[in-house]
Amino acid sequence: MDLGIAGRKAIVCASSKGLGRACAEALGAAGVELVINARNAGELERVAEAIRTASKVKVTVVAADIATPAGRQAVLAACPAPDILINNAGGPPPGDFRQWDRAIWLAAIDANMLTPIELIKATVDGMMARGFGRIVNITSSAVKAPIDSLGLSNGARSGLAGFVAGLSRKTVRKNVTINTPGKLHSPHGRDRQAVPRRGGSKACRRSTRRPVRPAPRIRCGLRLSLLCPCRLHHRPELADGRRRLSRDVLTLAFRFKSSEHRHPSPLPIKGAGQRWQ
Repeated sequence: MDLGIAGRKAIVCASSKGLGRACAEALGAAGVELVINARNAGELERVAEAIRTASKVKVTVVAADIATPAGRQAVLAACPAPDILINNAGGPPPGDFRQWDRAIWLAAIDANMLTPIELIKATVDGMMARGFGRIVNITSSAVKAPIDSLGLSNGARSGLAGFVAGLSRKTVRKNVTINTPGKLHSPHGRDRQAVPRRGGSKACRRSTRRPVRPAPRIRCGLRLSLLCPCRLHHRPELADGRRRLSRDVLTLAFRFKSSEHRHPSPLPIKGAGQRWQ
């Protein structure tokens, strides 16, 4: 597929492995000139050579810590006017929040929230002036479904997602989009979740998944409507029907509990378009 971005320039942070490297390889295959960054110079140079060989594009290597002012300055010096910015950084370690002091919190926020914001700040105005820009922030599924042991990541990356959600509403008018993808499949995510996708019995898979669920799901829309009676006023024309349906369901539930009706006859099931009397 031709994405129409051949000849554009991109900065890809933390691109020596994982999702960052995958983004760099995909952009290179689309004909984008790259500035790739990571702390490990040897590994980064090997990635750059592989992309040059496969895609025949210009790849500039900047070995630096993107979470430091000096690292960001070096990357922006190599590509002062990028068309595409891929923000990426290693996540903070898991643990118990009772053991994290202020310095640990500030380090996590600096690397996973403030560093992307600083890079956006340095590049977004130029993108808007040129009428094109694509910014992607690689974060974590914990932004949408927080994980108890990843409090540092939950806080810092959710803060970034909230910030760019407001900013992107302004930049999109100039053809500059800012996106924070949700769940991404990576080796780190699969190892942490440790939920087998195949093999084993259904009961075994359910018992493995259950501890990671913060609360049971409400699978029935009817039960949801029963638990949220305050929603009735939004659709006043449906209020009477919902009350009658709730009454019938509760009656059936109580009949199952009654010793006089151990085998109650089922209530008639109404078809589509029929009304409850």
